[in-house]
Amino acid sequence: MKTPEILFLCTGNSCRSILAEVTFNALAGPAMHASSAGSHPTGYVHPRALALLQREGFSTEGLYSKSWDDIKKTPDIVITVCASAAGETCPTYFGPAIRAHWGVEDPAKATGSEAEIEAAFTTAYQILRRRIEAFLALPWTQWEASGDVALQAELARIGER
Repeated sequence: MKTPEILFLCTGNSCRSILAEVTFNALAGPAMHASSAGSHPTGYVHPRALALLQREGFSTEGLYSKSWDDIKKTPDIVITVCASAAGETCPTYFGPAIRAHWGVEDPAKATGSEAEIEAAFTTAYQILRRRIEAFLALPWTQWEASGDVALQAELARIGER
């Protein structure tokens, strides 16, 4: 069986999609693979995102903000992580993939004290991790048998958590 490719997509690929990519790959092991990209990459990974991932024990070596044009493998599943409720425009992926939206507020735009900004990063990470854990707990043999529509509905449900 082919290793499913997951793409976490955002506009800037500096924070949320990077957090999701690293967390997913660390928790999934070799059974699945995630990457991340942006429609308009910022060109850097946010230092607070890197620091948070390192505190969680994840490697940040080789991470960079990349364009969806840089993605080498066609994804099976594309998950957008922009917070469309906050007025962000989520990029649309035009490939043949199952799509889901897991909106998360952008901690890179957080303002306030150091503690408040750090809390925004922690909250974004915790939301993404909880959703990734739910994703990885899905009974994959059931989804393979029931098809894309059922999986897409389940991924949408996870995005509402």
